[in-house]
Amino acid sequence: MADNYSVLLTQLVNVFNLEVTYAATDYEKIRLTVADIARPGLQLSGYFDHFEPVRLQVVGNVEMSYLDKLSSAERRIVFDRLFRYKFPALLVSRGMVHSDECIEMAKKHNITLLRCHESTSFIVSSIITYLNAELAPRITRHGVLMEVYGEGMLLIGESGIGKSEAAVELLKRGHRLIADDAVEIKRVNSTTLVGTAPPLIQNYVELRGIGIINVAKLFGVGAVKAENEINLVVNIVPWDTHQAYDRLGLEDNHMDILGVDVPLNTIPITPGRNLAVILEVAAMNNRQRKMGYNAALEFTEQINNHYMQATANNN
Repeated sequence: MADNYSVLLTQLVNVFNLEVTYAATDYEKIRLTVADIARPGLQLSGYFDHFEPVRLQVVGNVEMSYLDKLSSAERRIVFDRLFRYKFPALLVSRGMVHSDECIEMAKKHNITLLRCHESTSFIVSSIITYLNAELAPRITRHGVLMEVYGEGMLLIGESGIGKSEAAVELLKRGHRLIADDAVEIKRVNSTTLVGTAPPLIQNYVELRGIGIINVAKLFGVGAVKAENEINLVVNIVPWDTHQAYDRLGLEDNHMDILGVDVPLNTIPITPGRNLAVILEVAAMNNRQRKMGYNAALEFTEQINNHYMQATANNN
C-alpha cells in the first residue's frame, strides 16, 4: 500500500543550504506536502483566487522589482495581506534581501523567511525535482533489485527460491546490487519507478547457510548502487511440469506497480539451470525491445514467410 509522505522544511533548508532570515515559532515542525512551488506575483497585487497556501512561495527579480516601486506603507499592507495565508515559508532568490516591512509582517503572522543566492529558475526547478522524489508514492516489496547491463531488474519469488544466490552470482559477473530482501519503490513520474534499499539493510545480502555479507566490503564499492530505475520484473518460480511456459517470448506480460506497467518475465528454475546467465540474457533482451527490436517477432515472421513460400512453390 502506498503512503503519503512529507518533507520537513528544515531538511529542505539543509539540502539546499538556504539562509533563514526569520524562523517561525513552529519552524522545526513545518512540513512540505506538495512538490509544487508558487511565485506570488498576482497575490502581491491583491489577487488571491486559486491561491494554494500549502506551497512554498518563491520571490524573484520580477516580484522584488514590483515591491521596490511601492511605498513603505504599501509594502506593509501587501505583506500583511499575503502572510495571513499560513504557507510554509517565503524564499527570496538571487541573494536579495527581505525588506523591513516583510520581516515585520512575517513576525506578526509567524511566517518563516528564507534566502538563497541561486537564480529563481534554478532554485525552483531544483526544489521541485527534489520534492518530487521525496514525496513520490512508494511501497516496499519483497525481492532483490540488481543493475544488470544498465537495466534495473527486480527479482521476485517465494522465500528461499534463490533470489539472493542469483544476486551474488550476478555480483561475481560484474553487475551491481541495489537492494536485497526488501526494496523501497518510488513512482517519480507517471512512467518511472525507482528502487532503493531501506537504510538499515543497504549493501547487505543474506545467504542461507552463510549469513549476512556486506557486498560493498566483500566485492568493492563498485558492486553496489544507491538507487536505480526498475525496468524489468523477473518472477522466479519452481519448474512445474504441468505448467505451459512461453517458449517464443511472444507473450507481452506486465506487472502493475503503483500504477506503472513494468515488463514481467516468469522464469522457471530446476537444478542445473544457470540462473545468472538467464537473467543477463533477460536484461539484454529487454534492452533490445526498448530499442525497437523483438527477436521473437522476427523469428515468427521468418517462420510464416517460410511456410508461405513453401505453399506457393507447391501450388
